[in-house]
Amino acid sequence: MSHINTKCIQSGYTPKNGESRILPIVQSTTYKYESADQMGRLFDLEESGYFYTRLANPTNDCVAAKICDLEGGVGALLTSSGQAANFYAIFNICSAGDHVVCSSAIYGGTFNLFNVTMRKMGIDFTFVTPDVSDADLEAAFKPNTKAVFAESISNPSLNIIDFEQFANAAHKHGVPFIVDNTFPTPINCRPFEYGADIVTHSTTKYMDGHATSVGGCVVDSGNFDWAAHADKFPCLTTPDDSYHGITYTEKFGKSAYMTKLLAQVMRDLGSIPSPHNAFLLNLGLETLHLRMERHCQNALEVARFLESDDRIAWVEYPGLESSKYYERAKKYMPNGTCGVISFGIKGDRSTATKFMDSLRLAAIVTHVADARTCILHPASTTHRQLTDEQLIDCGTSPDLLRLSVGIEYAGDIIDDIKQALDLLSL
Repeated sequence: MSHINTKCIQSGYTPKNGESRILPIVQSTTYKYESADQMGRLFDLEESGYFYTRLANPTNDCVAAKICDLEGGVGALLTSSGQAANFYAIFNICSAGDHVVCSSAIYGGTFNLFNVTMRKMGIDFTFVTPDVSDADLEAAFKPNTKAVFAESISNPSLNIIDFEQFANAAHKHGVPFIVDNTFPTPINCRPFEYGADIVTHSTTKYMDGHATSVGGCVVDSGNFDWAAHADKFPCLTTPDDSYHGITYTEKFGKSAYMTKLLAQVMRDLGSIPSPHNAFLLNLGLETLHLRMERHCQNALEVARFLESDDRIAWVEYPGLESSKYYERAKKYMPNGTCGVISFGIKGDRSTATKFMDSLRLAAIVTHVADARTCILHPASTTHRQLTDEQLIDCGTSPDLLRLSVGIEYAGDIIDDIKQALDLLSL
């Protein structure tokens, strides 16, 4: 299998003769073995197999393998949420006293995770704008920097990073480049092809696609040479006393990062998805390639309508030629970006609220990126505790509306927006 559309359906699970054609749900916490010796070899990582679902589960592993194949990695691990995936991706190689360079244009929950919670753990972050100059990006690094993090398309500001700029800076300083690829998905963006080393996802979004299951995933490209920077990453290049003195790079080579993530971080923190949630995620993945094409087609049509309406103050959608990220999108995401549009209505916060309340097809929800069109005004909901100045600092203007365009008929979505705009003048 070579085409990504085929991988969405066929990858990850191949039934043997007489086995279930559909991925089975292995709803079990534990697994039986005939001897204590074999169980011991599993715990010593001398054999592969299942002994406790907190560490591994057949259903979860098949779905992780599919996402790994879609991204072109060497290993992947499902987590209970996208937040857990981003935390694990960094915590696997960082500890108290370490530092991370991070794009400032990221999801608010991730920003708080990094800027507040992980700082309490002693991990420091320097935030740079997604359009940072080479000089300012270089200045953000410190001797204790261990990673660079960014979102491929930021939520909700829709900035697109220059992958090669961030990757080159990271590799110059001997650290991996981690990319949250949630919005474009591997259908529209392939971060590993542009220098990223590790990819994360909130599978809750387009991958699931139907608002049924919270989840996340971490994927490793296998390309970063941890041993070449052994002094920076002793957690991978020196014996792990918590796991029988294993040195991950020596024993597992390109799988060192993922093995440690599973054997140490997941073992201790246990943020796993249920097998049933993984099963539902797999159903979403089977149509991901079809849905992303429709999401992007609809979003472009809606964005063009918004851009032509005098009642709209501004529109940001990377597929529009007017977008400052249009050329960057064509370079890194030639087949499309995502179905999310950010825009502002002329007026104030109350104008945006009235507009949202007048929508009939589009639902006001916290969620984003599924089959149904939905909308959110961060300033009056998820970010309502922030001042206008603080909103701007985190890349979310006070008038920003985040419209997640679904896969309904585009004309109906536009008609819904029209009638809501018409009501503003009444």
